Amino acid sequence: MTQPLLQASGLRMEFGSEGSVVGRVFNRRSNRLVALDGVDLELLRGEALGIVGESGSGKSTLARCLAGLYAPTAGVMTFEGRPLHARRSAALRRRIQIVFQDPYSSLNPRMTVGQVLSEVLTVHRVVPRSRLQSRLADLLDLVRLGQELVDARPRQLSGGQRQRVGIARALALEPEVLIADEPVSALDVSVQAAVLNLLADLRAKLNLTLVLIAHDLSIVRHVCSRVAVMYLGRIVETGEMGDIFGNARHPYTQGLLRAIPSLVPGERAASVGVEGDPPSPYDLPSGCRFRSRCPIAQPICAERDPALMLGARMHAAACHFAWTPPPTVEGSKVVPAA
Repeated sequence: MTQPLLQASGLRMEFGSEGSVVGRVFNRRSNRLVALDGVDLELLRGEALGIVGESGSGKSTLARCLAGLYAPTAGVMTFEGRPLHARRSAALRRRIQIVFQDPYSSLNPRMTVGQVLSEVLTVHRVVPRSRLQSRLADLLDLVRLGQELVDARPRQLSGGQRQRVGIARALALEPEVLIADEPVSALDVSVQAAVLNLLADLRAKLNLTLVLIAHDLSIVRHVCSRVAVMYLGRIVETGEMGDIFGNARHPYTQGLLRAIPSLVPGERAASVGVEGDPPSPYDLPSGCRFRSRCPIAQPICAERDPALMLGARMHAAACHFAWTPPPTVEGSKVVPAA
């Protein structure tokens, strides 16, 4: 079996402190916000993995843990089989780079495009000074920006251009893994496709391993080959893209699929995907954390926390009824389905 390039096991990330003022004001049972709760993830060399879920599901926290920006509270990460810590060497940090969600705040407004990219190349000594201008030109060409923008400041660029500068800054360090944290969510719909196509082309051209994070399954559909669905700090379903779209087994994933707008004339633009609001990450429920919003929830869902159960073709889902039909209920008695 091929060894994963990047692997996380039992990853947990908590924020907050005991006895915080906010916790006392709102009478929270716990002052610790659980952003990640036992995440297991494998990333194979050269693949494109999509990570999707609603806001607050833990996607961005997971991205920052993988990139070394957060030190997880618990769990183990490895890169090429070797332990991967939050405090990493400069050489290791270069191998895993991240593109941030908001191109309006991730760039220094006082620096030109050339200065933004030159700073990265100079600090990390990627190229000698004699080749600095040549490398700048190559990076701008790589992300399909004109050379005339080298002296432009972020305020003079469109949202799509700013995000391309952010991508160029990440690629300046010649990484093996590129993590794109919702790279198109702050962009106009008209330019989202262009940026996604650019990421797909860069992955093929540079032999990158790509992690694309989004809240919408349709965003990752045409870029990624595999997808992991997150809900309230956990991965609840993972599998090949075709299996997820054609045979989703978790009720949450099915809801996300229903929420995708229809492009067929005459059909409704969108339907209600997942009803209700997720529980508070300060006070996680017992059993399955999706049960309060689940249309097929049963008493066992409040009693037992479902683990990721593997089906066919490495397709796994964390639902008691992922691979068997749910029971029917007669009064208070739960009767297994025939």
